Amino acid sequence: MPYHFFRAVSNSTPDPDFGATSVPNASFALVANASFLVFDRERGLELLGPHPTYHYVFKVSEAVHEAPVYVPSQEKLYLSQLAPPTGYLPQLVIHLNETPPTLTEYLSDPPVYAPNGGTFHNGLIYWGASGGSNSIGGDEQRVSVRTLDPMTNKTTTLLNNYFGYYFNCIDDLVVHSNGDVWFTDPQYSWFNALTDTAPQLEAATYRFRPSTGAVNVVEDSLIQPNGIAFSPDERTMYISDTGAVSGPIAAEVGPQGAHFNATGKRMIYAYNVSDDAMYISNKRPIYLAQNWVPDGVKTARNGYILTGAGKGVDVLDTYGTILVRIQTNYTVQNFAWTGKEYKTLWLMGQGGISKVEWNLQGQELK
Repeated sequence: MPYHFFRAVSNSTPDPDFGATSVPNASFALVANASFLVFDRERGLELLGPHPTYHYVFKVSEAVHEAPVYVPSQEKLYLSQLAPPTGYLPQLVIHLNETPPTLTEYLSDPPVYAPNGGTFHNGLIYWGASGGSNSIGGDEQRVSVRTLDPMTNKTTTLLNNYFGYYFNCIDDLVVHSNGDVWFTDPQYSWFNALTDTAPQLEAATYRFRPSTGAVNVVEDSLIQPNGIAFSPDERTMYISDTGAVSGPIAAEVGPQGAHFNATGKRMIYAYNVSDDAMYISNKRPIYLAQNWVPDGVKTARNGYILTGAGKGVDVLDTYGTILVRIQTNYTVQNFAWTGKEYKTLWLMGQGGISKVEWNLQGQELK
């Protein structure tokens, strides 16, 4: 960049986008208003395809919108809306089989409070329910791994404690082909008043085997473990650390919200998955988020890594090199592929739901 350039830093809100960098070059102003930023011309243009499009589809509240799960048999995309207000139970579904798609609220039976991560496996939606209270809709709910059968609307609790301790905030999860559920457990539910109990456990990542009930810690070095994903061949795991957004956990002061520190952890790490898929090793950093923190993490069919980072989604190769950035006008928490060819990417977050049509295929979850 030519001198003098400067990118401002904010320690209270998402830091200004790359396009907001002050640069003494008139052409750089084009960056701020582009739907797509291409950092690797050859690979970036290939994944975008000849006619990529970005559309802002639904305006939603400023609440966190998370846990998108595509159910192809229904042509529906399920997603969550978290508090405020605390205790709000209805979630959302996008009806993709309607023209244009429509957005409605729905309640499962029993309702699931504050799903924060989701995936699809063997016909069921798996949700990380991040809320916990003595009275939610008249019943007690705790942070848990839940399943939803989209055909019957019935939910089942698979896991809601670690030897009697409440989990902090099951933020995101992924299911291995062997049926094991891997999930991250940071402390955001306390910061954001989604639980009535201060954290009882350190932030960590776990592997849960539903067939036996066994729960094992697989990673405890991250400040706030968040997004989690396997590579398509399940030999590599990616976990993001969003410790740059954190807050106090002392019960006596109560929930104080979370604050951003630009010098804190906002990194995606890669790990080797053992041959028996029981543990991970060889932690190495691969991507320092260039905006805000790397929230949701997923992998494309070709192995590329995607992460929601501030007002957009970054597309990375397996070494963490950024290839393309999708730019939005709202903070993106998560995203999901839909459609017969899995070439439509729906994005959602605080204030908006949008979609991208491009050439990068997602994985078909079965």
